Amino acid sequence: MTYTDSSGRAYTVDATVGESVMAAAVKNGVPGIVAECGGNCSCATCHVYVGQDFAPLVGQPGDMEEDLLDMAVADRRETSRLSCQIRVTEELDGLTVEIPPEQP
Repeated sequence: MTYTDSSGRAYTVDATVGESVMAAAVKNGVPGIVAECGGNCSCATCHVYVGQDFAPLVGQPGDMEEDLLDMAVADRRETSRLSCQIRVTEELDGLTVEIPPEQP
């Protein structure tokens, strides 16, 4: 999967099926995915914008995630998700996400 920061720098990492998109970023030192809560869906410091091609595959956020996205520092977009709530699957091979510039 590939994470792109606000300056356009791309970080491509291998992820394990079953882990979260957040965990893959943290494990590989991708800057901008802070993950203060450790993936417990209680902060919004792993906010990402999912690539349009993958948006239907990752699904919609749940109620708790919706509330956190509304409080995120960065502007919310149609494809906003918390990366801790997206599980890596075979179907997501090649996933692209953008890291918001305002991410703490």
